[in-house]
Amino acid sequence: MSRNMGGGRYSSGERSELADRVVRVNRVAKVVKGGRKFSFSALIVVGDMNGRVGAGIGKAREVTEAIRKGMEVAKRNMITVPMVGTTIPHEVRLKLGSARIMLKPAAPGTGVISGGAMRAVIESAGIKDILTKSHGTNNPINTVRATLAALQQLRTAQQVADLRSKEIEQIVGRRLANAYRRSDGAEPAAAAAAAAEVK
Repeated sequence: MSRNMGGGRYSSGERSELADRVVRVNRVAKVVKGGRKFSFSALIVVGDMNGRVGAGIGKAREVTEAIRKGMEVAKRNMITVPMVGTTIPHEVRLKLGSARIMLKPAAPGTGVISGGAMRAVIESAGIKDILTKSHGTNNPINTVRATLAALQQLRTAQQVADLRSKEIEQIVGRRLANAYRRSDGAEPAAAAAAAAEVK
């Protein structure tokens, strides 16, 4: 099982459909009577590139063992991200601790406009077109947690309509409702473009 410490994409041997990414490896030194004891903590993001993503932190005396533990935690804590075509259903802003993030849908072809730890989460979830911004903290652990919390707040128009016992046309209008219906079939790009246009 090969791993790239630079944060590249690679497959785990246990479940080939999941791609995992090392966001950060941190070395911790504990000073004891005989000298220093070193241990490592690894922040791992795991996703199936199709709407499911999770993150976990592993701690161990060896880097490889810390990464393995982080992957196990991430797989246990995966969430499902609702998507419209290649983007997200609507804009979301979230403050979690000192992290303040914004996720905004984008038209097809925009790509992932993001950086650092947020990019790892978004790409692992399989989102292809999105605009993001992160304020308040550079800590990748807090940024990853805030990004996952924001993705959990997303709801599709159909989910909102079901919660309110209404038709989807009453929530978003006839034009956008037709685009959402096409996204379930053969034209996901039309719904993504329409959602981005409405925003």
